[in-house]
Amino acid sequence: MKLLAIETSCDETAIAILECEGDENAARFTILGNALLSQIEIHREFGGVFPAVAKREHAKNLVPILEAALEEAEMLREDRQTFAEGLPERIAKLLEREPDLDEAFLASVSEMEVPDIDAIAVTAGPGLEPALWVGVNFAKALSIIWDKPLIAVNHMEGHTLSALLTEAGERTYELKDVQMPLLALLISGGHTELDAANVWREYQLIGQTRDDAVGEAFDKVARMLGLPYPGGPEVSKLAERDREDSRTNPYKLPRPMIDTNDCDFSFSGLKTSVLYLTKGKELTELEKEQLARAFEDAASDVLYAKASKALAQTGALTLAIGGGVSANAHIRRVFRERLPQDHPEVSLFIPSAFLTGDNAIMIAIAGFYSWLRKDFADIDELKANGNLSLSAS
Repeated sequence: MKLLAIETSCDETAIAILECEGDENAARFTILGNALLSQIEIHREFGGVFPAVAKREHAKNLVPILEAALEEAEMLREDRQTFAEGLPERIAKLLEREPDLDEAFLASVSEMEVPDIDAIAVTAGPGLEPALWVGVNFAKALSIIWDKPLIAVNHMEGHTLSALLTEAGERTYELKDVQMPLLALLISGGHTELDAANVWREYQLIGQTRDDAVGEAFDKVARMLGLPYPGGPEVSKLAERDREDSRTNPYKLPRPMIDTNDCDFSFSGLKTSVLYLTKGKELTELEKEQLARAFEDAASDVLYAKASKALAQTGALTLAIGGGVSANAHIRRVFRERLPQDHPEVSLFIPSAFLTGDNAIMIAIAGFYSWLRKDFADIDELKANGNLSLSAS
């Protein structure tokens, strides 16, 4: 089957079209079309994602992104459509909160052939709710116009499943032979959590951050060091530079909650420790590198320690690490070096850099598994939920 997926949970507008085959035990995915537009440069001046701006940019970008994805998939064909009476008015009402989107949408779809797809998947949450609503309403409009079933996807399940993919050829991935129980460590700018599944796609929350998400902490530390947004990659660059020089690091930062018996995280105290060391000081480039390394080492140690504890508690045989922070080179290194020693029975899955950030490919993959179960959304009932939990989905 062919599935079109839409992702607008934060500051990436993304649409992908995948050909999907197989079942829950072994599935194969081929990317037919994939278009993504990042808003990083726009939000850089704010030092973070500004929800109202993200919402506006999604509304502006969705139609051209849709056309780009369809064109890459060789599904963008001209064919004038005649709408049923009242349909344009229904679409206009659905998209009324997005200025000019309804006009651009109707102008575009009225001139194109209905693409050969079987369903439409869209991120329903979690994320920035104003941004989510743009994607959800756009997906509803497509579902109505093209008469295709609609699938609501949990963004965090997308990250989980995309971490389990293995390359099977050019633009082709497979997801198979996943040993249960499964543990997912999801790390991003908005989330730091551990979720376990004894049964395929039925998740239980094992631990989560009590304050800042690890990606949020990276960004805040970056600002303390005078680094641009997004801060995570910049902190990592400085930290790697210090490791390459093999210097003794004079900074010793705490590992909050690393020895507690639960699997929860806390990064606020770690971030505050960096603040005390930087406040009112003009740091040299060397001091910035050393602080970046000290922070990244501490954060990585905490993530590994909590994941290790959760593996022991759940007996998981598979560990999947997903989310934007999973692109961090040092975090990947820590897990790849320590896990075989401490948990030799556990298989580790970390997504390729291509799939670590927010993207519509992962939404299509999660959507396919809902398709297999015929788990479709009611257009009138579907709502965006910024706080949607993986364990409740």
